[in-house]
Amino acid sequence: MVKGFRQIAVLTALSRVLGMLRDMAFAYFLGAGGLMDGWAIAFKIPNLARRLFGEGAAASSLIPVYSEQLHRDPRKAKGLALSVVTAVFVLLAAVTILSEAAIWLYYHFAATQAGERFKLALTGVMLPYMVLICVVAILGGILNAHRHFATPAAAPTILNVFLIAALCFGAWGLGLEQRTLVFVAATAVVLAGLVQLAIQLPPLSKHGIHLRPAWEVRSEPFRKVLLLMGPMILGLTATQISTLINDFTALWLSGSAEKGASFSLFGHAVQYPLWEGAVSHLFYAQRLYQLPLGVFGISLATAIFPQMSSDAARRDFDSLRRSVSWGLQGTVFVALPATMGLLLISRPVVAVILERGEFVPADSARTAVTLSFYALGLTGYFAQQVLTRAFYALQESRVPARTAVIAVGVSFVLNLVLVWPLGTRGLAAATSICSYIQVAMLVLALRRRLGAGVLAGTGRAMRDTALATGCMAAAVAGTGYLAGRSGIVGLLLSVLIGTAVYVVVAKLLHIKMLSLFLGAGRHAQDSSADRNL
Repeated sequence: MVKGFRQIAVLTALSRVLGMLRDMAFAYFLGAGGLMDGWAIAFKIPNLARRLFGEGAAASSLIPVYSEQLHRDPRKAKGLALSVVTAVFVLLAAVTILSEAAIWLYYHFAATQAGERFKLALTGVMLPYMVLICVVAILGGILNAHRHFATPAAAPTILNVFLIAALCFGAWGLGLEQRTLVFVAATAVVLAGLVQLAIQLPPLSKHGIHLRPAWEVRSEPFRKVLLLMGPMILGLTATQISTLINDFTALWLSGSAEKGASFSLFGHAVQYPLWEGAVSHLFYAQRLYQLPLGVFGISLATAIFPQMSSDAARRDFDSLRRSVSWGLQGTVFVALPATMGLLLISRPVVAVILERGEFVPADSARTAVTLSFYALGLTGYFAQQVLTRAFYALQESRVPARTAVIAVGVSFVLNLVLVWPLGTRGLAAATSICSYIQVAMLVLALRRRLGAGVLAGTGRAMRDTALATGCMAAAVAGTGYLAGRSGIVGLLLSVLIGTAVYVVVAKLLHIKMLSLFLGAGRHAQDSSADRNL
């Protein structure tokens, strides 16, 4: 499992680097205005569907039941996998067709503002990607259950390469104006989805799974997946739903030259708390805080989930408790220094990565402060991924769903309260606060289910990691002061020296999670992790 984590982390890091280049291209060519706001909303819809039906509900409900069936009857397990893929494809294809029809009707008969029509058209172009990426995510989950992590982890790089190529070739090669360039990028998204699907097929074939329609929907395992899937739609995606609420809140409460600076409420003029471009600032901030979350948090949870599912299928609850504890310690080890790092260098990070072309210094300042408030929730985002999967390994999806409903509801209320005094900072703060609310509820519920052992070692991990993080923060602050943070040299020195100090102090404190990055076998824990996890 440790090997699987490293494999996923390395490939995810590559994808995130390409994703960073992709965001640099969007910032350079589109900046942070109305066109970028439209792209952010239109792209978020199929991406959220991937979280809900692909990586979220379908894949996470399938893996525990599929792992269970592999122990009993591999042939039936393959039939189950193909049936779930077919059912999700049929469902989402129907949703896409109906949505395209609704968009067409609204576009031609109800939309009056040019900006509104642009967003509708862009959404219509990208909607088919929803079907493709959800199927890709489920196929990736099946491969993960077979301990094949490389191809699913590599798939996102395809999307980033296609988008970078589309933006650069469209702008520099064809000289397209911005509005046309956005639609070229949207078309590239759909083409990337087809390629992402194609690369999953060879490794699936090696495991004896050949993609074809199947409809064994009356079987007990399929019904079990279906019963788990509904609550899982919320359980794994509370943060994603919260960020989508952030985006739509910003969209609705942003003034613009077209909408004006105020809106009418019960006969009174109310000033918009935000201005056009706020959705873009949220989008770029989300992309940056999701870098450590994707590389480490989701990679860790993805690698540990098949093992937790196998533990639960064998009713080996001692091993399951160790798996959860190990995952939480890994969460603390990565999330605390990542949070501190983003708080200290958010402004230079945004400036170095994004500030060029259409993305101006004022955009950097607004994005950086929004990023800082998102970064405060990193430990919560990481822990959510591990804790929800522990329940799904037990095939108990209602607790994560209930906690997610509460967290999302609180997030919605906090959005409306905090956006007025804090702007996009308030929207980001609402997401961070609610991540910890959900984590607290999940921990209490899991302790009742498995006992206090799920938190074994977490207290010491938090203490030692906090000490190492404090040393790292001092090193980063000192380096920034001496070298200057306003440039790539100062930023790189701060990151490299801070990382080195963190690793050295972690080694001196014998923090076991360091073995994730330095190699298995360096600590006694590694042998037990490989044996039990």
